[in-house]
Amino acid sequence: MPSVSFSRDIAVVADPATCWAVLTDVPRLVDWVTILDGAREISPLEKYTAVLMDRIGPFKLRADLDITVSDVEVQRRIRVYAEGEDRQVSSRIVVDALLTLDDEGAVGTLVAVNGRYEVSGKIATMGAGTIRQKATKILDEFFGRTAAELGGR
Repeated sequence: MPSVSFSRDIAVVADPATCWAVLTDVPRLVDWVTILDGAREISPLEKYTAVLMDRIGPFKLRADLDITVSDVEVQRRIRVYAEGEDRQVSSRIVVDALLTLDDEGAVGTLVAVNGRYEVSGKIATMGAGTIRQKATKILDEFFGRTAAELGGR
């Protein structure tokens, strides 16, 4: 499956400092997405691990993710690169995402996530539509919780 780009944003009432504190709490964020588990901080705002577990068609996927954080500008932007492999189903997952916070003054903050993901191996044989549905569900969960925690407007 070729790389697929995604982009989504949400306006929230919280200020950038509050958004930053919530959106850089990786164990908290992992709890927001149902297919992620076991977040572990190795080095704050640099290196983490988590486990991606899901069923896609006949395959039960379990990939240990290595998560690297870069391009950190406190209260403005952060890049997250995650990659993992499930050797039992011969599949690999890569996600590269940039989260930006734009201060909108008294009305709050615009939270935007732009990036790309790639799924290869047996899981990719399930088809781009199925994988795209899973990716959309993950983004829906993330932005739904962002709105709930930071006051979507």
